Amino acid sequence: IINNYVDGTQGGARDKASPSGLHFRDSKRKVDYVLAYHYRRRLARHAPSAASPEPMFGSASAALVSNGSTGKGRAEPRQQQQDDGQRAVREWPGLSGLEVVELSPLDALEEERRLQREEYEHNLLQAGLEIEKDPENKSQGLSFVRIHAPWQVLSREAEFLKIKMPTKKMYEITEEKGILKTLNEIWCKLTEPLQPQVPHQENTKMKTLSYPFSREKIYLYNIKDKDTFFDNATRSRIVREILKRTPTKARNSMGIGTLIANNVYDAAYPLHDGEYEGQNDDMNERKLLYQEWARYGVFYKFQPIDLIRKYFGEKIGLYFAWLGLYTEFLIPSSVVGIIVFLYGCITIESDIPSKEMCDQRNAFTMCPLCDKFCDYWNLSSACATARASHLFDNPATVFFSIFMALWATMFLEQWKRLQMRLSYFWDLTGLEEEEEHPRPEYETKLLQKKLKKKNITTENSNEVRYSLLFSFNEKEKLTWSDRMPGYAANFGLILFMIMLTFSAVFGVIVYRITTAAALSFSTNETTRSNVRVTVTATAVILNLVVVLILDEIYGAVAKWLTEIEIPKTEKTFEERLILKAFLLKFVNSYASIFYVAFFKGRFVGRPGRYVYVFESYRMEECAPGGCLMELCIQLSIIMLGKQLIQNNLFEIGIPKLKKLLRKLKDERTELKEMDSNQSKDPQQWDLDYILEPFTGLTPEYMEMIIQFGFVTLFVASFPLAPLFALLNNIIEVRLDAKKFVTELRRPDTVREKDIGIWYNILSGIGKLSVIINAFVIAVTSDFIPRLMYQYAYSQNGTMHGFINHTLSYFNVSQLKAGTQPENSLFAQEVSFCRFKDYREPPWSPHQYEFSKQYWAVLSARLAFVILFQNLVMFLSVLVDWMIPDIPKDISEQIKKEKTVLVDFFLKEEHEKLKLIESFIAHDKRKRRSGTKSKRARAASFSQCHRSPKGSFTSFSSQHTVV
Repeated sequence: IINNYVDGTQGGARDKASPSGLHFRDSKRKVDYVLAYHYRRRLARHAPSAASPEPMFGSASAALVSNGSTGKGRAEPRQQQQDDGQRAVREWPGLSGLEVVELSPLDALEEERRLQREEYEHNLLQAGLEIEKDPENKSQGLSFVRIHAPWQVLSREAEFLKIKMPTKKMYEITEEKGILKTLNEIWCKLTEPLQPQVPHQENTKMKTLSYPFSREKIYLYNIKDKDTFFDNATRSRIVREILKRTPTKARNSMGIGTLIANNVYDAAYPLHDGEYEGQNDDMNERKLLYQEWARYGVFYKFQPIDLIRKYFGEKIGLYFAWLGLYTEFLIPSSVVGIIVFLYGCITIESDIPSKEMCDQRNAFTMCPLCDKFCDYWNLSSACATARASHLFDNPATVFFSIFMALWATMFLEQWKRLQMRLSYFWDLTGLEEEEEHPRPEYETKLLQKKLKKKNITTENSNEVRYSLLFSFNEKEKLTWSDRMPGYAANFGLILFMIMLTFSAVFGVIVYRITTAAALSFSTNETTRSNVRVTVTATAVILNLVVVLILDEIYGAVAKWLTEIEIPKTEKTFEERLILKAFLLKFVNSYASIFYVAFFKGRFVGRPGRYVYVFESYRMEECAPGGCLMELCIQLSIIMLGKQLIQNNLFEIGIPKLKKLLRKLKDERTELKEMDSNQSKDPQQWDLDYILEPFTGLTPEYMEMIIQFGFVTLFVASFPLAPLFALLNNIIEVRLDAKKFVTELRRPDTVREKDIGIWYNILSGIGKLSVIINAFVIAVTSDFIPRLMYQYAYSQNGTMHGFINHTLSYFNVSQLKAGTQPENSLFAQEVSFCRFKDYREPPWSPHQYEFSKQYWAVLSARLAFVILFQNLVMFLSVLVDWMIPDIPKDISEQIKKEKTVLVDFFLKEEHEKLKLIESFIAHDKRKRRSGTKSKRARAASFSQCHRSPKGSFTSFSSQHTVV
């Protein structure tokens, strides 16, 4: 190892830093990865004397620059360093004033971390990486280890990871012909102003053939410059793999993940490509993404998906491609939703039931809404509610529900096709699942299990632990019995959280009931007349606050529950976390909506026999126009509130707040010492460290999946849901883009060929939406009762008399004592009041029992659910069958690529064979000419000498030998 030791007090160490902040100090080697850590140096105590009245710091740590070779000067093991230090104290008489002091617990911990860092960095050097460190010339502060991977390491790891790289071969992509080609050309011309101004491949009709990298077949690849053959994303991915599998002996660390968890390092991240805005004219991919993608001013443009994939990797590229397609699909559903809403607005004047309800001449005297303090009331006073309900409760909503079910199916089918197209162009078609490294927590638990079996004592277990760390075989793993405590905790806590959600919903119900009763006691006429509006509005806002709070709690709980399960790999961990978080957040977001849609007003009872809560409060009823209007209000406020507060304000505010706190913390912890080595301009690794670390795509997907549920599950009650989702997503795309480009550290690139478990969740929501919308139309809306009345009970086949048909009679003399209205101010004497239900009248032998109409309507509702569900499911399967998962042109191109690959290999091998044969022939001619010259010289001395005729090996046999 070539080490350059620079004394921290001499200055100039930081001045030699690369001007761009992306290279080592030699301005040649790229910084592929950065490790950051906080250090705290221990004070060396001296005996007090005139020459040294103050405590002195130890000598400044040196800046280390390594070229990665392993010839000499290797870092010394920990024990040898300690022995050398003790020997130095004994041998140097000048250090006689130095006291040997016992380390404090904090100093001992810091010393242990320093030794772990030294060992880990030494192991990185042995793996072939090259590192550069900052001088530790303060009492405490932040320091960085910069890592560079040379060509030998990159080529070795690329072959090990089977990374596909471009070869010399390019082949033509078969284009669509006929009318599809014409339509595609017209579309391209129309959308040209919407295309982002990013560099594209010069010839889009040609595609470079890619093949997994192999050092033996290096002649196949188009290597113009070894420094740029692997792009920055690939280089950082390779280094990350090395960091993850490089162990240390101390504390049995299994890689960088364990070291960060133990606070040996604070962070590990690849660098961004430079600043995204600034005075310099140097264009980099980050700045290009910011200008053409991550600004609100370019909201109308398409996303540069290929550039996103190149910079952030395939996994993040697939997320933004999915989000873009979902947003595009919301456009037609928004248009249809607006048409359905406008249809309700246009037909509201011709709606006969709402006219009858608003007609004061009908004089439907309704039963009191509460006991004792509520008076009789006219149904015409609920005219506004009835007219508003018609906007969402009309025949067009049935069509819209069928349309949205087919829309969800078409969206998923189109995504599968787009995913396959991206897989082909991003060279993911033959991608094999990489063997993942076990998570540090899993390895630690497995090690503990192994040690427990061996009954190793604590005193002599360190060395054995290190040997056991690498002695695991494939058969040794955690069994179900090892995980049983975690599974039991998961089951119990998830059940508790779901019950907590139901309790919160019940609490809001109690709030509505008690508040309605309290406001009914008011002496203010305005307050009494607006009880329903006041209660509904405040209850929905309260419910929104509860949903937002529980959402944050459930996210943290789901992560903790997944951790105690001890999944083996990161992929398994992520899938289990997604399932738990989705289950909890799904129940939390939709529990109150399910209550309003299917339970509210179903268990009220009837006059004279109401159902009471806490023995004094009546269960709440639906509004006279039905519960669909309340369902619409509940859905819209929760959906818009979550989008506005949780998805936007939280996403903007929280990262900025964390960034500010991290910056203030670093400034506070570092001592304000005069440091002549400190560079005036911060380097790229300094700027990136301040940014928020990337924690995964789960929150981004989760908020969109919950929104997808709002758009599809209860769309029959709120046709404008797709429109609000579209407006949110136009902002969401740019918000996420800006967050990734400006607020987050650069994520590690991950190669994925699909969106994983999220597709299954989307598919499940799509199927569930069919059932839920069927029940919303059949049970919550008045669609079936109206249909039954018009075709079974109406005398003239119209809707005249529908309101009277749906109201039952009740004899007010049969009200329970103490529940009659006190001081009734109703205009006329009331003998019978009306209530909404299908029950026998008081003069019937079976008074107040369910009437024949009730059972007929109930049968029609169930029949509609079965018919609607089977019809929509059949149409969905038909759409799925008609649209192939793989586009025909992509299927043909994949077959063509395999043929081209075989031909390319044969051609290259043939050329290699010809080259070998030419070398053999050249060598043979050279030997022949050498033999003739020797013979000529020998003939001048002896004319009688003759060479015997010999047999020569044939050309083909020579080749065979080779």
